[in-house]
Amino acid sequence: MEWQAEGTVLARRAHGETAVILDVLTDLHGRHSGLVPGGASRRRAAMLQPGSRLDLRWRARRDDQLGTFSAEPIRLRSGLMADPLALAGLNAVCSLLVFALPERDPHPALVADTERLLDLMDMGTDWGADYLRWETRLLDEMGFGLDLSACAVTGARSGLAYVSPKSGRAVSREGAGEWAGRLLPLPAILGGAGDNRAQDLIEGLAITGHFLTSRIAAELVGRPVPAARQRLVDRLTRRPKTDY
Repeated sequence: MEWQAEGTVLARRAHGETAVILDVLTDLHGRHSGLVPGGASRRRAAMLQPGSRLDLRWRARRDDQLGTFSAEPIRLRSGLMADPLALAGLNAVCSLLVFALPERDPHPALVADTERLLDLMDMGTDWGADYLRWETRLLDEMGFGLDLSACAVTGARSGLAYVSPKSGRAVSREGAGEWAGRLLPLPAILGGAGDNRAQDLIEGLAITGHFLTSRIAAELVGRPVPAARQRLVDRLTRRPKTDY
């Protein structure tokens, strides 16, 4: 068995004295692991860090084996390591992908969004809103997407102000009625009726965090959401707010 593709490193761990096992994200092969002989050497360490974009060739005798990678660098994204916020973002993205994605299950739309987000982080742009939208994509790809197109109660497409914590569907102010206090505020950044930029990111991340915990962690994976995600949220929500 053999394939060749570009991929981004999500995680690496030592294997013996000289090798490492890489977890990579590829378009056609999904999240995929493989052994890199000699990958623990100082010369190759920088190339095999999370966030690095590689040209990969995977080989194995059978499809169900771990197999080995040969790897050449395409883009190292050095900016991810130079900025503490970008590094926190990288750690959150990589840990959530390893946490949520079944191995060898392709998700090309999520891969494309992930690559764009990592490039924004690497360039040092203001990517907080892009990260939030990436989490909504992750939820969607895992089968727990939000439905913010219309009110779940009235069917109205305007005046949407809340999200049901049970169904993930939008609810208008009229439709919420006396249940408003039990619903999650829907910020404008996700299609809500308001426009309070100071709270948008906080409220948006509260929504995605709720469903990452109640759906993916509790129903799909059976483990808590990685702590790296909360460390990033803490950094993002205590930053001075800017227009997105």
